[in-house]
Amino acid sequence: MQSEIVESGRKKREILTFLILAVMIWPFIAVGVVAGWGFIVWMYYLFTGPPGPV
Repeated sequence: MQSEIVESGRKKREILTFLILAVMIWPFIAVGVVAGWGFIVWMYYLFTGPPGPV
């Protein structure tokens, strides 16, 4: 009986943790990665010039 209550509470915590990660944290990480990559490319072009024939 006690183990069923513990498992039920654990499952609720796991679902809440998943929702927080999936809805709140991972979108910010994804935007940060894309913005970081864009910044790296921007700095690269700043020093080397745009691609293409000269």
